[in-house]
This record gives sequence, structure tokens and C-alpha cells, in this order.
Amino acid sequence: MKADKVKAARLIKTARGQLDGLLKMIDDDRYCMDVYNQILATQAILKKVSRDVMQAHLESCVREAMETGQQQEKIEEILSLLYKLTG
Repeated sequence: MKADKVKAARLIKTARGQLDGLLKMIDDDRYCMDVYNQILATQAILKKVSRDVMQAHLESCVREAMETGQQQEKIEEILSLLYKLTG
């Protein structure tokens, strides 16, 4: 992985902590909107990590593949991810 591993790990650990908090909120029968806001906060962290990893991939792996004439595989990888995102 070419992304900043320390930063990615920190964000993932934060998201994990938020998920643990969500489970406690559900067990404690907290107000629905409080739970929902916590879900949104967790999703935002995961989106940030996702963007960071993709940016690092594009700036390193994809750039290298283009420079060495092996871009088709990387194009197919990115298209596969886009298809997953768009359902």
C-alpha cells in the first residue's frame, strides 16, 4: 500500500472506536438521530481513508503502470471499483 500507513491506520482505528460506540449506543437504546449522526461520522472517516488510498494508488501504482506501458490492468482495476461504487 502506497498511502500513508500511519494516517490510514489512525483513521481506521478511530472508525473502529466509533463503531464500538455505536454498538453501545444501540445497547443503551439511545435516540435514533444520535445513532444516525454517529453512523454518518463513521462513514465520513471511512470515505476519507478511501480517498487517501485511491489518491496514493493513482499517484504511484497507476503512474508507474502508465510509464511502463502496463496501464490496461490498472484501468480495469479502477473501472471495477467504479462499477462497485455505482452499483
